[in-house]
Amino acid sequence: MSKAERTKQFIIEKTAPVFNEKGFSGTSLTDLTKATGLTKGSIYGNFENKDEVALAAFDYNFNRVTNYIKEQILKTDNSIERLLVYPKVYRNFLVIPFLKPGCPILNTSTEADDTHPQLKERATKALLFWKTSIENQIKRGIEREEIKAETNPSEVAIILISLIEGSIMQAKVTGRGTELKVAMSYLEKIIQNLKT
Repeated sequence: MSKAERTKQFIIEKTAPVFNEKGFSGTSLTDLTKATGLTKGSIYGNFENKDEVALAAFDYNFNRVTNYIKEQILKTDNSIERLLVYPKVYRNFLVIPFLKPGCPILNTSTEADDTHPQLKERATKALLFWKTSIENQIKRGIEREEIKAETNPSEVAIILISLIEGSIMQAKVTGRGTELKVAMSYLEKIIQNLKT
């Protein structure tokens, strides 16, 4: 990795939590210089503008969450156990340091849906990727006869994502995990009911 690439990666890693917590509009150039310890010139010497930094930060945040979940999923081979990783991880998201600011898809979607087309597109693609990953886990489970054959992968994926994102929103707004824990327990029941 060249020095320029290392600097660019450093900027992304340091600003990603700021963008996830404050959003695109709420993040100022001062926030970026404060987070990185670099000057405005150093930041804009590596990125064309704030939009470019924000897009890279979103990708970084999303990949970090995705890789964390994937790591947990790959610890088991059973399809039901793999699906149960989602409520297990998200039940505790308020105590996982890099998840504390919230879900990058949820945070970006609520801000960028009408204001930032590029960020909205990134969030849309991320959501589709997540939905497809869940559907594939369910299809795999059906093929392996671990999940009921009549299960609709798309329906389950939509419900799973909706329960997670809705309960995260409630937890972030109220500052407590009560609703999140209730929703994740309910999601566990839904997943357990998919067993053959």
